[in-house]
Amino acid sequence: MIEIAEVFRPDERELWLPIKQCGVKHVVGGFGLQPKPNAGPERQPWSYMSLLRTKTAYENAGFDLAVIENRPPMEKIKLGLPGRDEELEAIKEMIRNMGRLGIPVWCYAFMAGHTVLRTSSTIPTRGGAQVTGYDHELLMKNAPLTEYGEVSEEQMWDNLKYFLEQVVPVAEEFNVKLAAHPDDPPISPVRGIARVLISIENYQKLLELVPSPVNGIGLCQGNFTLMTDDLPGAIRHFGAQRKIFFVHFRDVHGTPAKFVETFHDDGKTDLLACLRAYRDIGFEGVCRPDHVPTMAGDEYGHPGYTRIGRLFAIGYIKGLREAVYRE
Repeated sequence: MIEIAEVFRPDERELWLPIKQCGVKHVVGGFGLQPKPNAGPERQPWSYMSLLRTKTAYENAGFDLAVIENRPPMEKIKLGLPGRDEELEAIKEMIRNMGRLGIPVWCYAFMAGHTVLRTSSTIPTRGGAQVTGYDHELLMKNAPLTEYGEVSEEQMWDNLKYFLEQVVPVAEEFNVKLAAHPDDPPISPVRGIARVLISIENYQKLLELVPSPVNGIGLCQGNFTLMTDDLPGAIRHFGAQRKIFFVHFRDVHGTPAKFVETFHDDGKTDLLACLRAYRDIGFEGVCRPDHVPTMAGDEYGHPGYTRIGRLFAIGYIKGLREAVYRE
């Protein structure tokens, strides 16, 4: 059965207590994976001891650490710059230590120059709740190039292949699954830098770039439903290959160039059909609600990750899951 997880720091008691009361037992973690310049090797956040402290803190709060979604610096890897091998060494160490500690999935992103982009976090939706959205015409169409100039799709594919060739053997040895998050939004280029994880076809290319049981997908539904009009079909396509390792369960309205995020029960996607697809492919990993609305009285968290919005999403997903798995 698909399991529900949430993302939070182990010290966020104001958040994890109500989440735990909702019956959620799994967590997505790994915050603060940035280098500590004046710390020794064992104090770096990807070291065995640091990850052990993180895992133990979650377990002491009653949660299983199912996925690490943050990541050490990767910009030189993504852009093929000098120093990328040093960045790769930190990632390899993290993967080894995840395997030693039994943390099964690392969700990485390969967006260079920018990460997740949004135009606004205060777009009004149902009942005055506020959601995030993106408008390429407004934000990025005429924006200047970054300091890196133009980076082609061919360069990005070459850099992604080099990355996978380096980390896949380590992940295979230590039994850690690599879940590739989509480029968000799935549009290319952005300020001259190509984005390649933006289509169903390109995801299939990713899987074939370095074939391995550990080379797979972090299926962010908000991005994938902008790539295809048949998200349940995409789930079945990649699920038949056993390549879905982690799920962001969310929804949107619009196109890759202009969209808004939605309540889980108010988007463009048939989420009941999606859950049936996960059931039918035998997916047993975790999904987490993502990019929820800011609801009335919600003063905890930041746009997309507020408390009341998350609790609404958890309840909705639990209801869908119960209906599907009782069929």
